[in-house]
Amino acid sequence: MSEPIWITEQEVVSLLSLPQAIDALREGLREEAAGRASNMVKTHAAYDGHSTLHAIGAVFAGKRIVGTKTWTHTGGGACPLLLLFSADNGQLIAVIEAFALGQMRTGGISGLGADVMAKPDARRMAMVGAGKQSLAQIAAVAAVRPLERITVWSPTPANREQLAQRAEAALGIESIAASTLEEAIDGAEIVTLATRATSPFLSADMLPKGVHVNAVGAITPERAEFEFALLARANVIAADSVPQVRKLSREFMDAFGSDEEKWSQLKPLCDLVAANAVRPADADLTVFKAMGMGISDLSLGIAILERAQAERAGRPLPAITRQAPRLTD
Repeated sequence: MSEPIWITEQEVVSLLSLPQAIDALREGLREEAAGRASNMVKTHAAYDGHSTLHAIGAVFAGKRIVGTKTWTHTGGGACPLLLLFSADNGQLIAVIEAFALGQMRTGGISGLGADVMAKPDARRMAMVGAGKQSLAQIAAVAAVRPLERITVWSPTPANREQLAQRAEAALGIESIAASTLEEAIDGAEIVTLATRATSPFLSADMLPKGVHVNAVGAITPERAEFEFALLARANVIAADSVPQVRKLSREFMDAFGSDEEKWSQLKPLCDLVAANAVRPADADLTVFKAMGMGISDLSLGIAILERAQAERAGRPLPAITRQAPRLTD
């Protein structure tokens, strides 16, 4: 077996674009639907108020690769790393610096959700939230729909103005910083929520018929972005990881509780992708809940690894030689 490699952020960006990441996610979800890929349910621990330690992983039995991504989210930043191992002998294959990968994964899965669930001719998008993920979220939707107008809202005026400017400069699409949430979502056909809100701010009656919602920000129980009554209007509800929604999404836990009939409405995105599903013509609302899952990270990690190996990219790492521990001083 070849020696393991370290793949840097710069190499990740050179090897994989966001549209290519969406294609890799689509392939990975097809593997999941076929039973050839499975998730390790995400685990996390909170500390120091709002900091969190995360671990997430997946098995790609068909590709004989397993892996895990770990990071800690702090007020001072994060340094996520994705580790890929051989499913056959457990040896390390690659370590991938995963900040850009994570942005492409998180944005890309929303793009894929919108591609499957939004109106085919959707041209207006509202981006609610102006954090680090927001530009990738906008770009991912623009990769799957011919957007003509983007509105941005954040409670911080400078942040929404800056994001609108960056989006227009990067994508060449008219982008407007809205002064209110209501202004931002007025006329939008795709609404993406990527905030750190701890109280729901989007109610069921704020959206007209025909909207698709990507709910991305609330991935731990202390957070929530939409009122659970919104789900009662949704004709199609999907998630990247149904088990993680059941474990970690307060929005869904409040809405569905212990009612298994209600939980049965929540479909895995992989099933919609495998079925080449499209939005029902008469759908009122559709909702995609993104929690982040190992299959998504590994879908991109495997694509990056394959490109790195083909282009001889990555820095060789020394082979790991096992040593017996010292049992005495």
